[in-house]
Amino acid sequence: MNAPTMLDPALASRFAEIVGERHALRDEAEIAPYTVEPRGLFGGPAALVLRPCTTEEVSRILGLASETGTPIVPQGGNTGLVGGQMPDSTGGEIVLSLSRMNRIREFDLSSNTVTAEAGVVLQTLQQEVAAKDRLFPLSLASEGSCQIGGNLSSNAGGIGALAYGTARDLCLGLEVVLPTGEILDDLRKLKKDNTGYDLKNLFIGAEGTLGVITAAVLKLFPKAKGRELAWAAVASPIAALRLFEAANDRAGNALTAFELMEQTPLNFVLKHMPASKPPFAKSYLWHVMIEVSSGRSAEDAQSLMEEILGQGLEKGWVADAVIAQTVAQAAQLRRLREGMSEAQKMEGGSIKHDVSVPVAAIPEFIARAGKVAQEVLPGCRVVCFGHMGDGNLHYNVSQPVGMDKAVFLSHYKAMNEAVHAVVRTFGGSFSAEHGIGRLKREELVATQPAIATDLMRRLKQTLDPKGIMNPGKVI
Repeated sequence: MNAPTMLDPALASRFAEIVGERHALRDEAEIAPYTVEPRGLFGGPAALVLRPCTTEEVSRILGLASETGTPIVPQGGNTGLVGGQMPDSTGGEIVLSLSRMNRIREFDLSSNTVTAEAGVVLQTLQQEVAAKDRLFPLSLASEGSCQIGGNLSSNAGGIGALAYGTARDLCLGLEVVLPTGEILDDLRKLKKDNTGYDLKNLFIGAEGTLGVITAAVLKLFPKAKGRELAWAAVASPIAALRLFEAANDRAGNALTAFELMEQTPLNFVLKHMPASKPPFAKSYLWHVMIEVSSGRSAEDAQSLMEEILGQGLEKGWVADAVIAQTVAQAAQLRRLREGMSEAQKMEGGSIKHDVSVPVAAIPEFIARAGKVAQEVLPGCRVVCFGHMGDGNLHYNVSQPVGMDKAVFLSHYKAMNEAVHAVVRTFGGSFSAEHGIGRLKREELVATQPAIATDLMRRLKQTLDPKGIMNPGKVI
């Protein structure tokens, strides 16, 4: 553990002057929510929490930080799962919260874009966009509190990535404050631009290690005229794969979600989440949630879904299925899927794997990973769910019933190594959408090509020579 290095009070006052005392949090109780993350794995005593409301204030903060060598930890909605938004244990880092930078600066419906500041909550943006008869398709379980800046800094994925891509694919332009305090204004709406390096993509997915995203130009899409959500029980992951292939062939870009879930995480939701109801009277080993969105009509979406499920029933891939008949029923089914991460917490210790493999390899990956998980810890409970349509699974492992949590978590490293070794045999990734942060930094260095690590370090040194931006994260 690093020795405490408290921030000099006079320097703290200089930082506070930039945002005003009201928005410079020093009280331990006020700071506390910014130093605890959802999984409880990381966190430390921040020296100060600064809450700027303009890009100019962020610029002045980073300029002073660069001048004085003060480490800065950017933070959005504090929903990250790898510790990338957390201060360390030294007590000398400043948390820079972007939550007050929450303006939507512009809608341009001709260009199908919205320009939003980093602190805009994702759900708020979705609602504002919907009121303009448009769609912003990024959709996450944490959308009620996560923020656009954090979504971009972590290159968030979620359910909509199948049809629309990740946060990176949804961004046309950025405004970024560099560690020196300089402002890169690249808030362009262009879909075609070949004028040199694509600088914005240096900062998307960089987890605040190269600069602070303060605003973004984001792509919008026409709101669907018809949308159908279905829940189907399938015989196996192989049957789910066959159903996905058929759905993809039939619906193409109209297939906007295809989620795969084992019965175990569904049982956890039904057990721990109030008002949740099982989709079927009977239990099945595997389930999928399918969404079809049509730009033509409600009838078209309904027809597509019926054809997909009809083929699945005919081929024997689907054992049972239900199509949501109301908006409320669709929301209820969606909550079953979205509640799986939260419900798993109620079952004790959890070892999580945010992995991706080629879609065609998912059934074999699940089979092989299940074997190695039991070899590491017999009796452990595999909790598998995720975005089958884009190859991203949350392959989690819960503690055996009755096992002490601390004893279970002592197997964390061995379980990670075993599961990730299987991932690598398929040419997959051990971090599909959660990022690297502090949790996966060592594994990144250990498993990626040495030249890749060297290039990342050169970029970091070039853009952040003082090493003030989110130190100890990613690289």
